[in-house]
Amino acid sequence: MKKNKIVTTEDILLKLCQSVSGVLTSATDTKISYSAMVQKINKTSLKPDFGCFVLFDGGFSGLVVINFTAKAALEVYTNYMRNMGMPEDELAVLHTSDEVGDVLGELMNQLVGDFTNKIRKELQTNITQNQPKMLALNKQVILSVDTNLDRPQARRVTFSTAENNIFYLELAMDKTEFIQLEEFEVAEDECPDSILEATQNNMGNKKEKNEAPSNDIANDLLDELGI
Repeated sequence: MKKNKIVTTEDILLKLCQSVSGVLTSATDTKISYSAMVQKINKTSLKPDFGCFVLFDGGFSGLVVINFTAKAALEVYTNYMRNMGMPEDELAVLHTSDEVGDVLGELMNQLVGDFTNKIRKELQTNITQNQPKMLALNKQVILSVDTNLDRPQARRVTFSTAENNIFYLELAMDKTEFIQLEEFEVAEDECPDSILEATQNNMGNKKEKNEAPSNDIANDLLDELGI
């Protein structure tokens, strides 16, 4: 008898950790790693110095919170902007700057988007996210999920930057299990750079084909005129 594969809350949390690490590592061009140990917590909360959160809903509901220390927030922001080619003298120096909040919000949008894409392909269910919110804090703020959770669970994972600055990921969601009934293939991610390059090549080939007949006609006309 075939044993059905079961995906638990911890498996879903692992996919989220992989999205956070992968997106931030790529965006900052530095190593962002997470602890192999996960902590059970009672409630999610926004903590100083900088808190980001986003709600998701659909196949299952939940809340993702990332709490940065001032040093961690600035390091992620600075490395991301450097990787984008921003001059050093134009970089923000305070974690409370609007630029830092904008960048961390955009990065959180990307990593949660990567996570929802993984869920769609690997668990064959859809979840949607709202716009991430960012707050510079000097006190702890308790957050609860504004959805109906029958058996809420909360987890915390520690992340480390290349310069050993710490930030924390917190996930709150309903206790759930996904049970695989049949085998299916998970579609591979298409590389955006490859798609862009292929599109540019196709446009270039079409342009050459369009230009070739017009050049031939122009040459024939010049020959007839004896020029």
